[in-house]
Amino acid sequence: SLAPLLPPPVHHSHRFINRSTSYCLQSFSPSPKRRNYNTLQRNNKMKTQPLLISPLVAYLSSPCTFSTVSALAAPNGGSSKVSMPPLTSPSTMLSKHVPLANKAMSYFDSSPDPFHAVQTSVVMLDGAGFQELTEETDLSPGGKYYFTKNKSSLVAFSIGKKFDPSRAGVGGGFKIIGAHTDSPNLKVKPYSKKQLTQGYIQLAVECYGGGLWHTWFDRDLGISGRVLVRNPDNGTIEQKLVKVDRPLLRIPNLAIHLQTAKEREAFKLNKEDHLIPILSLEVKKALEGGNINGETVEDDGWIEHQESLLLQLLASELSVPVSSICDFELNLFDVQKASLGGMYSEFIHSARLDNLASCFIAVQSLVDYVTEDGGEALDDDSDVSLIALFDHEEVGSSSATGAGSPIMGEAVKKICNAFCKSNNSDDNKKDLMEAYQSSVARSFVLSVDQAHAVHANYASKHEKNHAPKMNDGMVIKRNSNQRYATTGITGFIVREIARKAGLKPVQEFVVRNDCGCGSTIGPIISANTGIRAIDLGCPQLSMHSIRETMGTSDVTNGLDLF
Repeated sequence: SLAPLLPPPVHHSHRFINRSTSYCLQSFSPSPKRRNYNTLQRNNKMKTQPLLISPLVAYLSSPCTFSTVSALAAPNGGSSKVSMPPLTSPSTMLSKHVPLANKAMSYFDSSPDPFHAVQTSVVMLDGAGFQELTEETDLSPGGKYYFTKNKSSLVAFSIGKKFDPSRAGVGGGFKIIGAHTDSPNLKVKPYSKKQLTQGYIQLAVECYGGGLWHTWFDRDLGISGRVLVRNPDNGTIEQKLVKVDRPLLRIPNLAIHLQTAKEREAFKLNKEDHLIPILSLEVKKALEGGNINGETVEDDGWIEHQESLLLQLLASELSVPVSSICDFELNLFDVQKASLGGMYSEFIHSARLDNLASCFIAVQSLVDYVTEDGGEALDDDSDVSLIALFDHEEVGSSSATGAGSPIMGEAVKKICNAFCKSNNSDDNKKDLMEAYQSSVARSFVLSVDQAHAVHANYASKHEKNHAPKMNDGMVIKRNSNQRYATTGITGFIVREIARKAGLKPVQEFVVRNDCGCGSTIGPIISANTGIRAIDLGCPQLSMHSIRETMGTSDVTNGLDLF
């Protein structure tokens, strides 16, 4: 039935888009060099004639200008060509979000741990003209500053040129975005050496946070973190970051043939026994008689408890002697890069989306705010725009670098005091306190952490009227038991901002009554500082898996709102 619509057969080979199709067609090509065709001809006693399948596929893969069909459809049997309309697809709409998504993925890949997340953020801030804050730095209107704590937490801010906390009722507030730099992972224990098991050299690791640990099996794992190194010239201790971005370690699954049906059905992971990664097979011991790879080292109560191969690796990566390594804080990470996925690249697949996605959007929003149009936004700004990226959220935030620390409150207080005249008198101290309290009353915190998108296979796990979707806007998170900081007022403020700015309407999330609810830094910051707060974030799937998924356009949705 297609014969009248086909062009005449031709006696030549064609190239095809699909490799498998090309292979099959080449096998039946009429070319004299093709033995398959000659064999087929002899076996079937066929007459020599070109096959129709080759020009058919070539014709169907050509641009859609069906002249014969057009002639049949044209009035009076006309012969004018009519091009078929192009197919529309979501890819056209999503393409504008891809450049920002690619930038975000580069941020994720560069940040396998909190130390590198802060370092990557600092690089972005330096490029936007931010200045590292020291004890000697004088703050000034229009200034852009940042400081770090433990190299794993970061505070960055810009000061509006009209900022004056002492002027009652006129600006003087803080617009704050808070997020966290840490994610569930496996950290190397203080004594990294494990007893040799069946010829395998392994590393001792500790579970950090509440990970979906079964997802760490059969993944290519690298190692990263901070190493303390002694300077041999003056004896000082230096901090160096290391990132070994290649498959060094692996946690292999047990073969299905070595498990009973009952064991497979009732699989229960023992975090101490089953999550020990393999580093290498047994080789000649590198640590013998105080000798590591030809270098003499002295037992100091620490180095003899370390896996010698790990020390050699760190020394090689940092170009330092093994003997100069004093300590380390290392964690494992999946070396697979972040990628776009889905039919129309509508998804981002990456490790640590919770909560590097929020960190990236926070930093990028501050950078954009102070650089767009030459920083004109600061000219009429009477507030301080501040981001705070904390460590240790996944384990409760109660640390010197977590949201439970004084970092946030002290930053707000010091900035306020820098713009109020101080003479150490009692009246002056009262004025300073009143200025600080006034600023707090005019401030607002966006506590940004990833939200749970509805899952196609587990939709019943969501309250049916509060089931956020990816690529459909930011998500406000609420919980009457104060697991989230959102109130009726703070939720309305964000919805109103989105409405007035013409952004996608924000979505709402409430956990089911029969499910547990996570928590964030929002309630902690609000309780410590008294600043109003809201919890919100980008919707995602597979939270706390070694590899997670979020919507490509949600990076843009977050940036537009921030």
